Amino acid sequence: MTAPRPFRIIPAIDIIDGKCVRLTQGDYAQKKVYNEDPLAVARMFEDSGLRHLHLVDLDGAKARRVVNAKVLETIAQHTSLTIDFGGGIRTDADIDTALAAGATQVNVGSAAVNDRTLFLHWLAKYGPERIILSADVRGEHVAVSGWLEGTAVNVFDLIADHRAHGLLYVVCTDIGRDGLLQGSSVALYERLMQRFPALRLIASGGVTDIAELHLLRDLGVDGAIIGKALYEHRIGLDGLAAFGTGG
Repeated sequence: MTAPRPFRIIPAIDIIDGKCVRLTQGDYAQKKVYNEDPLAVARMFEDSGLRHLHLVDLDGAKARRVVNAKVLETIAQHTSLTIDFGGGIRTDADIDTALAAGATQVNVGSAAVNDRTLFLHWLAKYGPERIILSADVRGEHVAVSGWLEGTAVNVFDLIADHRAHGLLYVVCTDIGRDGLLQGSSVALYERLMQRFPALRLIASGGVTDIAELHLLRDLGVDGAIIGKALYEHRIGLDGLAAFGTGG
């Protein structure tokens, strides 16, 4: 019998103007700067025993091109964290830039919705281990361009389409819960795992406490991204180390 996959704890760093920030419900007007040195934050995560990092170029998401590659490069060079990077990925060159700067995986959101042919090209060119579908949702409908634009695309249909072409990893963020510290979309994740049991699903948005992480792990999701709960000290880094950092 195959052993269950380790559940990955993935702290988040969101970047605007080179600084570590958090938004509330994806609203750029609701920005709070937590630290002006993203490397210091990444090192704090690493020193606490965490192994992974979700790095988001919010400037890039808005500009529709990678803006903060230098921040990625600095963190990759000065920590041993396994980094997935997103924000502004629109071309092969953007992906090449992110991977050359030290990302292990790249998150693709808007292009997966707006240009199916291009996304399938990336799955084939870079492989499903490198490409993460970043599905940001309100209800079950996907939003794009850094959460600024809603679409009529259903997240279940989007995943089903790309799964047929080898998609393996999905980060699903409920924008309506993100940054509110009111819990994540457990019911949505449960339905996604029932529909796609082999999917490497990463929960994101609203994670509030350690008990919720246990619940998400029991659903069979691959991991959870944690942002504001860490920065607001609702979840302590010592508690995450005791929970287990995943593989």
